[in-house]
Amino acid sequence: MSVLSKLVTLMRGSVRELGESVIDANGTRIYEQEIVDARNSIAQAKNDLTLVMAKEMQAAREIARLKGEMARYETMAVEALNKDKQDLAEEVALKVAEIEGEMEAQVRMHSDYALKVAKLKELIKTGENRVREHERELAMAKTTESVYRATATISQNVGAGGSKLMTAKESLDRIKQRHQDLSDRMLAAEQLDSETGAKALENKLAAAGIGENVERKNRVMERIRARQAAESGDQGGNA
Repeated sequence: MSVLSKLVTLMRGSVRELGESVIDANGTRIYEQEIVDARNSIAQAKNDLTLVMAKEMQAAREIARLKGEMARYETMAVEALNKDKQDLAEEVALKVAEIEGEMEAQVRMHSDYALKVAKLKELIKTGENRVREHERELAMAKTTESVYRATATISQNVGAGGSKLMTAKESLDRIKQRHQDLSDRMLAAEQLDSETGAKALENKLAAAGIGENVERKNRVMERIRARQAAESGDQGGNA
């Protein structure tokens, strides 16, 4: 096989795959259009049916008319015989025979129309039943597609591996990390200040029992002890 033939074959395969992918992607839409086309075909068949039914009714009316004509001419033939007009009676009989032949043709046409009407009605009924069945299938297919789309959306955005929630979780983790970093830096600053800043000296003085807070604490303790002693003395005197 030449290179050119291979390229042509490759292009044909690519076109086929592209066509199949387009059909697969639009399967529901194509299916729905096919149902619409079927509905249109049934509507056209109904229109054709009305034409055939009209022909059937016309043939029935023509048969009734010809029967009336035959009866009228036969009556006139009897009158001609009653008046001994044999030749006239035979001429009328020939007319009746012509009408009878025409009526037989109309009867055959009427029977043919009746068969066609019955056949078309059956075909239309079967077609409508099938279309309704396909419409139910289409409704189910659309519902299933909606469920699949919703499932895919939830899986992609909300599920355990959903990209949107994964992104949201990453954002939350970064926020928590920033807060933790800030808290650690504040704690480190306090620790550094307590070791090297103004608080460091105050802490050392407090540890040595020196400073305003220590003196205040001592005065409070003296006041508490004096109150305790006074209350104990009052209880002894009352005793």
